[in-house]
Amino acid sequence: MKRVYKWVTTILLIVLIAFVAVLFVPRVLGLKPLAVLSGSMEPTYHVGSLVYISKVSPEDVEVGDPITFNIGEDTIVTHRVIEVDQDNQCFKTKGDANNTEDGGTVAYSAVIGKPVFSIPYMGYIAVHASTRTGTILLITLILVVLILTFLPDWLMKEDKDGDGGES
Repeated sequence: MKRVYKWVTTILLIVLIAFVAVLFVPRVLGLKPLAVLSGSMEPTYHVGSLVYISKVSPEDVEVGDPITFNIGEDTIVTHRVIEVDQDNQCFKTKGDANNTEDGGTVAYSAVIGKPVFSIPYMGYIAVHASTRTGTILLITLILVVLILTFLPDWLMKEDKDGDGGES
């Protein structure tokens, strides 16, 4: 039973560490994780996926490339480039699942980067983890798993250091 307990807590700890690594290690490498919130780029990027964006020079973007860009102050979109206008320094874009191209053009200055890869369903978790409640839950879960992982060792050590419960 003790062996099963160790295996379960170790697996939980590895899963949590992998989850945290998936969210934070790419940032160290200069990638920006963003959750896919709409189906405009289906099936390339599914709703709920976590897409990692790498900075790109607008001059290096070609027709057919997906780009991530700002629309206004609060909206970020990833769509595919269907036309490059180097003279006016802008792109025409279209979502893969959309029947028509986007209404306006995307200025070079609005480009954030280019998607490098995505992880399905991780966007749901990342969005929730970025809320205050989600952060508290994540930290609590990590602490609980750490305690569960090391609790038997602490109890065994305490029992060996003590008098074994005898009076």
